[in-house]
Amino acid sequence: MPKSQVRKKKVYTPPAELRPQSTAASKRPSPVWVPATAVALLVLGIAWMVLFYLTQGFVDAPALLFLANIGYWNFAIGFGAMIGALILLSKWR
Repeated sequence: MPKSQVRKKKVYTPPAELRPQSTAASKRPSPVWVPATAVALLVLGIAWMVLFYLTQGFVDAPALLFLANIGYWNFAIGFGAMIGALILLSKWR
């Protein structure tokens, strides 16, 4: 029995107005400061929150007294730094 012919489908190409416009500027890699700043913000946010947790019972140190004074705003500072790092890392190429 002879084999039937296979129909080939045409390759779909979207209309010109729907195709993404590629430019040379959007294909460039990110500067070196983007991942370096993101990693620094991530480490700073984690270190800030760890320092806050470790110094909650030991507020006798005058250098760390400001951590107790701002209270739970320390979470906003730590998580804000980590969210800033996440935003920077989403822009990294």
